[in-house]
Amino acid sequence: MWIDTHCHLDAPEFGAEAAAERERARAAGVAWCVLPAVRAADFARVRALAHELGDVYALGIHPLCVAEADEADLAALQEALERWAGDPRLVAVGEIGLDFLEPELAAEPLRGKQLAFLRAQLELAQRHGLPVILHVRRSVDAVTAALRALARAGRTVGGGIAHAFNGSLQQAQALLALGCRLGFGGAATFDTAQRLRRLVTGLPLQALVLETDAPDIPPQWLYVPAAERAAGRPMPRNTPTELPRIGATLAALRGLQPAELARATAANAAQALPRLGALIAAEGGR
Repeated sequence: MWIDTHCHLDAPEFGAEAAAERERARAAGVAWCVLPAVRAADFARVRALAHELGDVYALGIHPLCVAEADEADLAALQEALERWAGDPRLVAVGEIGLDFLEPELAAEPLRGKQLAFLRAQLELAQRHGLPVILHVRRSVDAVTAALRALARAGRTVGGGIAHAFNGSLQQAQALLALGCRLGFGGAATFDTAQRLRRLVTGLPLQALVLETDAPDIPPQWLYVPAAERAAGRPMPRNTPTELPRIGATLAALRGLQPAELARATAANAAQALPRLGALIAAEGGR
């Protein structure tokens, strides 16, 4: 059983094909997808899609959407978490976090606004007893500091997943100590991603979960180099159907059979997202 712990099937790139794409992934062995929202306007649609597809979802305001967000969006998140508190398919608060990749994101005023939104959403997750799905691009230390600050205040967040992890071993260990699992996907399939591959092979198996981040972060076999894109060849969209091949690639790095990695990472996902674990148990693993 493969679990895609991060998949944006609500993205415009899928459009009316989301259900068909999900069926292809299911036929390939992807039993569950976690659909994280990225903005308040998407909350109801992401929830409806998760129910339609038999999957699970998370609600949050993505750091790249913070520039256009305001206090009303945080109020909408709080209201949605309260309204759907009893929904077993609501498994986390996410996708939330920090993105310091671009200079304007790492500088004021967006840096401070991202931090404020992260802290507010972490507090909502703690208040509602939900884990978090974290965006940590060039920002692992700052996200970890926010988690630690809440813990020192006696409001520990109940773990979750650091999505698309690409930090150092020390940063990985810091997140693991806070109860998070680390998400790996297409980026680790590249032969040139040696540091990332060392993490995949060197971390404890219980630290890992798998993801596609579809339609983004394509694996090596889908990637189109910049020169070819400039010449007019488009980048294919990534899809959850790629997860078993991604998993097989990472299993080979660790010297495992794909089925072994599928079992282990599915168990890790169920532990990181307890409501997902409850659904898996209720449905017999599908």
